[in-house]
Amino acid sequence: MESFEKELKKILESRIRDVKDFPKPGILFKDITPLLRDPETLNLTLRMLVKPFLSKNIELVVGLESRGFLFGPGLAMNLHAGFVPIRKPNKLPAKTVSATYQLEYGEDKVEVHADAIIKGNRVVIHDDLIATGGTAAAATELVERLGGEVVGYSFLIELDALGGRKQLKEGAPVETLLKF
Repeated sequence: MESFEKELKKILESRIRDVKDFPKPGILFKDITPLLRDPETLNLTLRMLVKPFLSKNIELVVGLESRGFLFGPGLAMNLHAGFVPIRKPNKLPAKTVSATYQLEYGEDKVEVHADAIIKGNRVVIHDDLIATGGTAAAATELVERLGGEVVGYSFLIELDALGGRKQLKEGAPVETLLKF
C-alpha cells in the first residue's frame, strides 16, 4: 500500500508547476493550477486529503484565504463537516476576531466571524501550502480563542526547509501530501 501511495504522490507532484521569481525575485512558487485543471488529479487530491481525518469526528474545516478555499469545502463535505473561511482583513461582513502573524518583512492579519466556531467544535485547519507556518498558527489562535479544538492540519504541499510545522499546535497531526 505504501508504494501505491508513493506512486499517487508522484502523479500529483508531476502536476505542480514551478514558477521562478513569483511573486517577487528569489521566490520559487509552487503553482497548483495544472493539478486543478485535471479532473483525475483533482479528485485524487481531495480523496487523499480526506483520508487521514475520516475517523476523527471533524465538525468544521477551516480554510485559509485564498487557496485553502479550493479544497477546504470539498474536504468538509467529504467529512460531513461545515466549512469556515479565514480571510484577510475587511472581507467578512459580520463581527470578526483577528490574529496577527509575522512575515519575513513585516506582519499580516487574518480574521474569522466571531460566531463561526462554537466551544468544543473539532476543527481541521486546511491550506494548500505550509511554508513558515505563520498563517496556520494565526488560524490556530483564532480557533482556540473561539473555543474550538484543533485536531489536525491538512496541507497539499509542505516546504519542509522552512520549518512551518514547528509553529503549529503540539500534538495535533500535520498531514501533508507532498514535501518539497
